[in-house]
Amino acid sequence: MISKSKTILFSGLLAGTLDILAAIFVYSVILHQTTAEKILQSIASSVFKQHAYTGGAQMVFYGLLLHYFIALAFAYFYYKIYPHVPILKKNIIVSGIVYGIFVWIVMNLIVLPIVFPNLPSKEFDLPLIISVLILIVCIGLPIAFVTKKSYKI
Repeated sequence: MISKSKTILFSGLLAGTLDILAAIFVYSVILHQTTAEKILQSIASSVFKQHAYTGGAQMVFYGLLLHYFIALAFAYFYYKIYPHVPILKKNIIVSGIVYGIFVWIVMNLIVLPIVFPNLPSKEFDLPLIISVLILIVCIGLPIAFVTKKSYKI
């Protein structure tokens, strides 16, 4: 078995990198809705509020740090529950999909409404589907794969 800290660090950094790259690619490059800088400033605004949008490169960096902190927290949580939830061991694809959906629920229905109380309500539309798919592919599946692999070795 690979060490706990290496597994969590690797899966969290991998998931965080894939997730932020997917968000930038989809929302900046494909849909032209925002910029990479604004995405990271939005993340930083959860802590620094409006100052995040005027704080320059420092706030972009803080947004990236916070993004990786969140990814590492989800990697840690999955690693901790993996040995105790038998269904996670049965099928890596199913467990990755379920965990990606779980991450979406936690972030979009619990964390974001607490941090940003004036968010518009969610509608079942293409942007919602895209955001769920990004979390499944970039967070759920990589964390599930790396964790399962570390427990097998």
